[in-house]
Amino acid sequence: MAPPAVWLLIPLGLLCLYSSSAASLSGATAADEAAADYVVVATSWLKPKPVCQGLRVDAPANLTASSWVPLSHSYGPCSVAAGSWSPAPADVLLQDQHRVGYIQRKLAGSAPQADDGSDLPESKCDSGQSEHAPNIAPNVGAASNPTSKGSEAVTIFEPAAGGSGGQRLPGVKQTMVLDTASDVAWVQCAPCPMPQCHPQTDVLYDPSQSSTYAPFACGSPICRQLGPYGNGCAPGSRQCQYRVQYPDGRSTMGTYISDVLRLNPTSVIGGFQFGCSHAVQGHFPNDTAGIMALGRGAQSLVSQTRLTYGGVFSYCLPRTASYSGFFVLGVPRVASSRYVLTPMFSIRQAPMLYLVRLQAIVVAGQTLSVPPAVFAPGSVVDSRTVITRLPPTAYSALRAAFRARMGMYRAAPPKNQLDTCYDFRGVRRVTLPKITLVFDHSAAVELDPSGILFSDCLAFAPGSDDRAMGVIGNVQLQTFEVLYNVAGATMGFRGAAC
Repeated sequence: MAPPAVWLLIPLGLLCLYSSSAASLSGATAADEAAADYVVVATSWLKPKPVCQGLRVDAPANLTASSWVPLSHSYGPCSVAAGSWSPAPADVLLQDQHRVGYIQRKLAGSAPQADDGSDLPESKCDSGQSEHAPNIAPNVGAASNPTSKGSEAVTIFEPAAGGSGGQRLPGVKQTMVLDTASDVAWVQCAPCPMPQCHPQTDVLYDPSQSSTYAPFACGSPICRQLGPYGNGCAPGSRQCQYRVQYPDGRSTMGTYISDVLRLNPTSVIGGFQFGCSHAVQGHFPNDTAGIMALGRGAQSLVSQTRLTYGGVFSYCLPRTASYSGFFVLGVPRVASSRYVLTPMFSIRQAPMLYLVRLQAIVVAGQTLSVPPAVFAPGSVVDSRTVITRLPPTAYSALRAAFRARMGMYRAAPPKNQLDTCYDFRGVRRVTLPKITLVFDHSAAVELDPSGILFSDCLAFAPGSDDRAMGVIGNVQLQTFEVLYNVAGATMGFRGAAC
């Protein structure tokens, strides 16, 4: 495990401000209290390193009866691609605009197959590798003929990237993006020729080589349950077909099937239902085999496994791409007292989404003056949205408070939707005001410094309207274990988890 970061919590400006009263006990106390509202970090600390550092917090010592699995960013040295490449921030931010547009159309009640993203700017990142989202790599299937071409008899499960003591798993490893706003999981399947399919690092899953694969008939209850994701029958075979459309015009279609899903050596899900994609439209990250859907719909992983795992899952996205995080299906083996909890709710027009309510925002110990009605609509917590969108009134108050406390740094031009940016060239350490998001039931989430800045900008943006719901992005929740207790209608947050 990598050593913990060393924090310097006393801004120099505050020391000067209170130096005249340092001799008095009351003056020293005031200075200490004010200094505790800031954090000083090295500018290099927020940048990824070229080599994967693994987990900052140890994996469970015993994986028996645990569904814990390592997680990584979509890119960087800990990803399956195992390279130091990362997308340009402008591409990440543009892709994020597509994602938020997708969420907002779902909130407005748009039909899933109408989400073609036609109202959003065209992405110039033609590789599709502009995702800033959590990935896991479970194993799918059980090879019926281990020596056949295109199959793998086993892969190695490593508790941490770069670790040792891995265990052998049957099937083929499939890197999948965790998506809390999707209902249908899918991976690319052989045959999947170019250009109908996108390149991927993993070996293609070939259902014909798996002894546990099974298709569904068109008239089966499982096929009818697909609803708007159903796509008729395969000509001549009467096998159930599916189709999913994504916000920027990307889509996937193929056969709806079941097979064994292995999260780790002891967490095995038999008969897991997912899309076997034979054609995709648009570009996806080339280290991604597909999507692991975690929405509330009947087809999602959490819904399919609710009898075994209780409708509970959690994940932790690390602060940079050079660290690993984790995903857990089921109740975590952590004391409940270590989480702050807030009610979670859904709405009729977008039942797959997970919503919570902000109560307040605190900057450097001061609660922003925002009318409670501004936060009343609620906010979606989404695993693939990057930057948090706040109601414009709340964002204006946050921006003003942040700028007032960052006046010692040179301002820089805006970057896409981020309008509060700084030029930190030549600056070795940055003093940041602490930011705390307070959710319903006074669940206070003090952001990690990596959740305050993105590409040297304040990592928040305004939404379209105070009456619209906000979106909580994954940057703000980096290093937090985000716990979704779907059955209990509760969301939890545990700091410094990865």
